[in-house]
Amino acid sequence: MKKYIIYIIILLIGLILGWLLFGGSSKEADHNHNEVTETNQMWTCSMHPQIMQPESGDCPICGMDLIPAEVGAEGLSPNQFKLTKNAMALANIQTTVIGDSKTNSDNTITLSGKIAENEEANAVQVSYFAGRIERLNINYTGENVRKGQLLATVYSPELVKAQQELLTASTLKETQPTLYKAVRNKLKLWKLSENQINQIESSKKIKENFPVYATVSGTVSKKLVEQGDFIKQGQPLLKIAKLNTVWANFDVYENQISNFKVGQAITITTNAYPNEVFNAKISFINPVLNPQTRTIAVRAVLNNRKELFKPEMFVSGKVDAKVNGAKSQLLIPASAVLWTGKRSITYVKPDTNNPIFEMKEIVLGSKVGDNYEVKSGLQSGVEVVTNGVFTIDASAQLQGKKSMMNHEKEISEQFEVSKKFKSQLQIAYDEYIKLKDNFIKSDADLSKNSAFNLQKALQNIDMKLLATNKAHKQWMILNKTLLSSNNAIANSTDIKEQRKQFKILSEHFILAVQSFGINEISYKQYCPMADNDNGAYWLSKEKQVLNPYFGDMMLKCGEVKQVINNK
Repeated sequence: MKKYIIYIIILLIGLILGWLLFGGSSKEADHNHNEVTETNQMWTCSMHPQIMQPESGDCPICGMDLIPAEVGAEGLSPNQFKLTKNAMALANIQTTVIGDSKTNSDNTITLSGKIAENEEANAVQVSYFAGRIERLNINYTGENVRKGQLLATVYSPELVKAQQELLTASTLKETQPTLYKAVRNKLKLWKLSENQINQIESSKKIKENFPVYATVSGTVSKKLVEQGDFIKQGQPLLKIAKLNTVWANFDVYENQISNFKVGQAITITTNAYPNEVFNAKISFINPVLNPQTRTIAVRAVLNNRKELFKPEMFVSGKVDAKVNGAKSQLLIPASAVLWTGKRSITYVKPDTNNPIFEMKEIVLGSKVGDNYEVKSGLQSGVEVVTNGVFTIDASAQLQGKKSMMNHEKEISEQFEVSKKFKSQLQIAYDEYIKLKDNFIKSDADLSKNSAFNLQKALQNIDMKLLATNKAHKQWMILNKTLLSSNNAIANSTDIKEQRKQFKILSEHFILAVQSFGINEISYKQYCPMADNDNGAYWLSKEKQVLNPYFGDMMLKCGEVKQVINNK
C-alpha cells in the first residue's frame, strides 16, 4: 500500500512540474505569433531576391520555397540599403532637401550665345554695271563708310558705249525726244545721277572710268572683290553692316522651349564688361528646331550706339522661368537625376540622421535652369542625393536592391546608329569578351590587363556619330558607368572585387549592345548563384555557358536568357 502511495505522490509531483514548465506555452506561442504578425515579415526567394511577398509559399519564377527576408536588425524595407560613413566620405555623397520654387531663389535659365550683326540693318553694295575695278578705295574689313562716299572707280565698256549714244541722241533731242529720253533713262538705271548725265552731255567728253558711291552708311563686314577684278552687273562688291543695333543669339534646348515667349525680359552679360548688365527683350523665337543640336534659336536686339558689342563676342543670358505659367513648382537639381530608357530615377534619404537610401522613380517636366520640374514621384521636403548618385546606384546593385539597372520593368530602347559607331562598339565588345574569358580563368592579373584595353576601346567610341539627342544621352549615361566600373577592375588585383565590378560593367554593356547593336549575335547569360545568390548577367559569343563569376568552381552554372541579334 505504501508503495502505491509513493507512486501516486511521484505522479502528482511530475504533473505539477509539467504544468509549471509547459503550462504557459500556448499563451507564449500566441504571443510570439502576434509578434511575427506585427513585424510585417516579408518572404523572398534565394535565387530571385527581387521577389517580395507578405506570405510564405513558392517562388513564382523558379518554384523554390520562399524564405524570410532580412528586414532586420536595422528595420530597413526591402528596397532600402545602408552605406557606411567611410563609403559616404569616399564617394563624396551630398544631399539636398527639395521644396517649392516659391522658396527657391534660383529660378532662372542661363543661356550661352553670341553677338551677331543685325541682318535687318545690313546692306550689300553691288555694281550696277559691268567692268573692271581700276581703283578700290576700301582697304580692309572693318572700315567705316558714309553714304555717298567714293568706294571704287570702274572702267566699263558698256558705259563708254552708252555715253556715245547719249551724245548722238542729244543732237536729235528736238526731232526725236523719245529716243533722247530713253538713252538718259538707260544711264539712270546704271545709277548715274542727273548731274553726271548733264555733265557728260554739256562737256561732250566721254568718261572712261566711273565712280561707285556708297548707298548706305555702316561698317564693311566683308570685301567681296579686289582691285583689278572684272565684275558683272549686279555683282556684290562689299557687305556693309550697320552696328547701331546688334543681335544676341542664344540656343535653347528642346526641353526648355515652353519657358520662352516673345517680349520676355532677358538680362545679358559679357566677359568684356563683367560688371555691366544689359537689359533686353526676346524679339524672335525660331519656329524650326535644329535637328542636329535639338535646339532652337532665340534672339534679342541690343542697342549698340556706344559700340560696346562686337560680332562673334560671347554673351550669357538669364531668363526668369515659370513652367507653363505655374505659380509654383517642385524642382529637383539636374545632378540628382539618372535616366535609363524611358525612366527617370533619383535616390532619396528617408532618414535624415542615418545613411539609408532608397531609389524613387519620378516623372519630370521642363528644365528650369539647373533644375527639373517634378510632376510626380516626390513630395516637397524630401532629401535627395545630388552628388555621387552613380556610386549610390552601384551600391544598390551590389546589394541586390532596386536600382537603375536592376529593375524588372526595364526595357532597353533600340537606336538606329551609323556603321562606324557600331564598328567602334564592336571593338569594345571584343575587348569585353577577352575580359570575360580571363574571369573564367580566374586570373586577376590578366583581367586587369584586359580592363586597360577595354578602357581604351570605350574612350575611342565617338559619341558625335550618334544622330539623335536621345541616343546621345543614352550613351552618355551608359558610358559613364562603363568607364567607372571598368576602371575599378583595372585598378584592382582582388578577383572578388573585380568580379563585383564586372557585374555592373556587364549590366551596362548588355544595355549598350541592346540599344545600339554590334556586328554579330550575342548571348545574354545569367547565373542565379553569383554575387552571393543575388544573381548576375554577362555576355558571350557562344551559346555554351562558361561562368565568369566562379570559373572552375562552378564553370557551367547558368543559362542563356536572351539571344541579342540587332546587327
